[in-house]
Amino acid sequence: MSTPDVTSTAILQCSFGAAPAPFNVLPVNRVSACNFPSGNIMDNVPIVNITPFGMCSSAANPTVAAATAAALGVLTPMPCLPVIPAPWIPGTPTVTIASLPALDTNCKLMCAWAGVITVNQPAQMTVTVP
Repeated sequence: MSTPDVTSTAILQCSFGAAPAPFNVLPVNRVSACNFPSGNIMDNVPIVNITPFGMCSSAANPTVAAATAAALGVLTPMPCLPVIPAPWIPGTPTVTIASLPALDTNCKLMCAWAGVITVNQPAQMTVTVP
């Protein structure tokens, strides 16, 4: 069984984020599924592809660490601004978009502030009709 491709408007979640956020794919690769642009492993640009997840609660985030120190050690979440140092992993090597592995719902993205970004809900679903 295959997993659904990840397309624009999929819902992402960060392990340290307070809220889910939509995934954005620019239509530059001209590949779509269910009328939404399909993503590949390099669709990992903060703000452009990966939108903020509300408030960040990772102590590895310098703004959270500073706010927590100012609050005498009480964890103080601060606004999320993802910092993405590497592409999505693992990708789907058998399916390529613009010569790069396509995204599926098993892919993960690491934030520099220790968060793991996952796909909560793909924008399109695989439906089997009997």
